[in-house]
Amino acid sequence: MKSLINIIVFTLVLFSCNETASKKVYKPQSSGNTNSLLVVVDDDLWGASVGEAIRRHIGAEIYGLPQVEPQFDLRQVPHSVFSDFVRMNRTVLKVQLSKEDGVKFFTDPYAIPQKMIVVNGTSRKVIVELIEQNASKIISVFKNEELKERQRRIKKSLFNTAAIEKTLGIKLNVPSVYRIAKNKDNFFWMRRDTKTGIINLLLYSVPSQDFKTIDAFSQRVIQLRDSVAKQHIPGPIEGNFMTTETAYTPYSFFTEIANTRVLETRSLWKVEGAFMSGPFVNFSFEDIKNNRLLVAEGFVYTPSEPKRDYIFELESIIKSIIIQ
Repeated sequence: MKSLINIIVFTLVLFSCNETASKKVYKPQSSGNTNSLLVVVDDDLWGASVGEAIRRHIGAEIYGLPQVEPQFDLRQVPHSVFSDFVRMNRTVLKVQLSKEDGVKFFTDPYAIPQKMIVVNGTSRKVIVELIEQNASKIISVFKNEELKERQRRIKKSLFNTAAIEKTLGIKLNVPSVYRIAKNKDNFFWMRRDTKTGIINLLLYSVPSQDFKTIDAFSQRVIQLRDSVAKQHIPGPIEGNFMTTETAYTPYSFFTEIANTRVLETRSLWKVEGAFMSGPFVNFSFEDIKNNRLLVAEGFVYTPSEPKRDYIFELESIIKSIIIQ
């Protein structure tokens, strides 16, 4: 009798497990170019105030680039075509008139990985207000998803960073297409060629300082990068060197990477005495444990090419850094 009961219990458990497994829904791999955002909104809204709010806030210009480039490439489709492969885009912003107001966030609704944000409003005015109020969070969610995707792609083929990691006491992921252009006194300059120029990554450390304000920290970052660039980054003619463009105000703010406080600074650089310039992004890590400031900076020189995605690649590399 006892054995019969055990058999019945086992059968019920097995049936329950099979039933649960059968309910699992297969989701395909998401698709889409990096920083390409699918906007699902009907044409009448896209051509009016709602579309203007999306373009002005979600597709806003990125600070720190020499030409106007948007945060995302917006691709609009009406709700009627949002099905099948169209729903596989990695990032989706869905905007619609509804009987309720609100912003909802979804993870992997149709594909993996995927982030979809739905903005519902009872009127066009309400939708515009919701977009304005939630723009920063919407951008952050989509950008973080794109950052993870870029880092995933980088991991497919990695550069051997053993020498850098041993010298600077860090871990990081760098694409195999980069090479070390300079290695001297705890200073590393890595670069890769593009069709018209080069993408550069600088890694080095200096003794720590106690900064009382973000302005003092920001000023020190600019002074430090100019000093290091003058010493290590020569221009095309003897005596030329890279420096920060004084006509463009640097934008600095605190962020956190791998549990370390970091000052992120974006601005433009130029070469004194030469017609060379471009954008840079500087991440200065406050490494309290090792009493130092670890600096990771990416700068781009690609005449006649868009620069957003190159800066984003550098940002993705730098944000993989873990201090040992």
